[in-house]
Amino acid sequence: MSIDESKLQSRLQALRAQGLWRRLRVRAGPTQPHATIDGRPMLGFCSNDYLGLANHPAVVAAFCAGTERWGVGSGAAHLINGHTCAHQALEEALAEFTGRPRALLFSTGYMANLGVIAALTRPGDLVLEDRLNHASLIDAALLARARLRRYRHADSESLQTLVAKEQARLIVTDGVFSMDGDLAPLPELAQIARSSGAWLMVDDAHGLGVIGLEGGGSLAHFDLGMEEVPILMGTLGKALGTFGAFVAGSEILIETLIHQARSYVYTTAPPPALAEATLVSLQLARQETWRRERLADWIGCFREGARRLGLHLMDSATPIQPILLGESELASAWSEALAARGILVPAIRPPTVPQGTARLRVTFSASHTAEDIGRLLAALARLLDEMGGSCAPEVRPAPPLDADEEQCDG
Repeated sequence: MSIDESKLQSRLQALRAQGLWRRLRVRAGPTQPHATIDGRPMLGFCSNDYLGLANHPAVVAAFCAGTERWGVGSGAAHLINGHTCAHQALEEALAEFTGRPRALLFSTGYMANLGVIAALTRPGDLVLEDRLNHASLIDAALLARARLRRYRHADSESLQTLVAKEQARLIVTDGVFSMDGDLAPLPELAQIARSSGAWLMVDDAHGLGVIGLEGGGSLAHFDLGMEEVPILMGTLGKALGTFGAFVAGSEILIETLIHQARSYVYTTAPPPALAEATLVSLQLARQETWRRERLADWIGCFREGARRLGLHLMDSATPIQPILLGESELASAWSEALAARGILVPAIRPPTVPQGTARLRVTFSASHTAEDIGRLLAALARLLDEMGGSCAPEVRPAPPLDADEEQCDG
C-alpha cells in the first residue's frame, strides 16, 4: 500500500498561503557577512557568529592541526572511548571561563537542554519556564513528562505567583532571548529560586562571548555566580564560532549528567579537532575585547539610524535587533525585498514567535563594517519610500495569557 501524502501536501499549501513558507538557502563559502547565497553575492545580517570567529585564521588552523592529530571523528560516545584529552582540555577551560568546578560537553545546545532537564526531573515534577524560552527548553520539559508551566515573559512577579502556589523543581530561562534580544531579569529570578528551593537553569547561548566581562555572558553582566545560578548552559556555535554546547556547574551536577543525561550517554562525542579549534576561539573571545566594542558600535549605529527612519525596534542592547512588523506576509515581503537588493535578513514568523509579532531578525557581527551598516539602513529607507513613507502599523505583542492558563502538561 502506498503512503498517502495528500494531507502533508495540504499542510504545506496552508503554510505557503499563510506566509509561513520556509526554504533552504545554499551558501557557497565560509561564514562571513559577504557570501554567495543561491549563486548570488549577498550581504548577510542573519548569522549568530557575533564575534566573527567562525572563519578566523587561527581557529581554522587549530581545526586543521586537530584533524592531522585526531582525524575527523571521535569514533564513539564519551563514555566508551570517544573522550579525548582535547575534549578534557576544553571542558577544563570552559569551567575556568565560567567560574565553576566543572563543565561537560554536549553535541548541540538542543541535546544539552534535553539532557539536563530530563536528568534533574521526574515525571510530574513542576518546571517553570519563561513564555519565550527557546523551543529546546520547552521540548525538554515535555519529553521529561514534567508539568510545564510558563510565566509571562521576563516577568518576575508572574513567576512569583506560580511559585507561591506550588513547589517547583526547576526554573528555566534564556539569558538573552534569541528572537527578541532582551535579557532575562536574572537577579530577581535567582532570588525567587533561592527562596523557593528550586534550581535555576540559564540557557545563555546568545549571551556568552557577547556581553559581560571577558564575554562572560548574562551572568557576568549581572555579576551572578554558581550560588545564584546553579545550572549554566552555553553553546559554542554562536559567539565562539565553532559547534556544540556545554553545561557548567558543580561536581555533583556534572556527575549526575554523565550518568543520567541520555542525550550525553547515548550519542557520539564531537570531533576532537573541534575541541582544539574551540580552545583557540575561546581564548580569542576573552582577550580581544575590541570585538565586543565593535559590536556595541554597530548596534548603536543601527538603532540610531532605525529610530530616525521610524522603524519599530524591540528593546534590545544585544546583537539581535528585531524590526517588528506584525503580520507574517509583511515580514516575508520585506525579507524578499531586501534579498532582491542583495541583503539577507530573515523573516521570523509564528510559531517561532507569537501571532501578530512577525519580524525581521537583524543580527550583527564584529566582522561587519560601517559600510555594511550604512547599506542596510539605506535599503530599509528605500523600502519605506516604496511603501509611501510608512512603516508597518503600530504593532503590540499579543497580551499574555493569565498565569493559570500558561501550562503544558506532558
